[in-house]
Amino acid sequence: MPQGGPLLRERANDGRFAIYDEMFNLNAKGAFFSVQKLAPLINRGGSVVLTTSVANVKGMPGLAAYGAAKAALRSFARVLAAELLPREIRVNAVTPGPIDTPIIDKAFPAKDVAAQVTEQMRDLNPMKRLSRPEEIAKAALFLAFDATYTTGAELPVDGGWSQL
Repeated sequence: MPQGGPLLRERANDGRFAIYDEMFNLNAKGAFFSVQKLAPLINRGGSVVLTTSVANVKGMPGLAAYGAAKAALRSFARVLAAELLPREIRVNAVTPGPIDTPIIDKAFPAKDVAAQVTEQMRDLNPMKRLSRPEEIAKAALFLAFDATYTTGAELPVDGGWSQL
């Protein structure tokens, strides 16, 4: 019998290739090619803010493809920051933890399961709560407009989850 977690167990044709491709297309490929296309249109001194996830630094069981795609995006932020530096375009990343949005209810249609997942995420977080969407927005706006001497950085907005 194979040992290890779900990633190490081989399953024939169970859709994992499609899930992997979807995660990378949505979270890494789309952002990379969007910045590539839009970079010529960004004025000197402009800014790009990418959105990664706490999953890019935490080993979260069941989220391997998602975490890897977000880690790739984090790497893109560094490389793009270096490449766009001659044009004085800053590139940074905001890294949210769990956010209190309807996505949990969509991912877990059973209300009791959604409540349990929310409670677990809340309990795991050092600040014992989920972030609010406006907290992530404020961090992105800070990186976009106020952090004028910052490029290639990652700003965790996760209640301390990735740091403590």
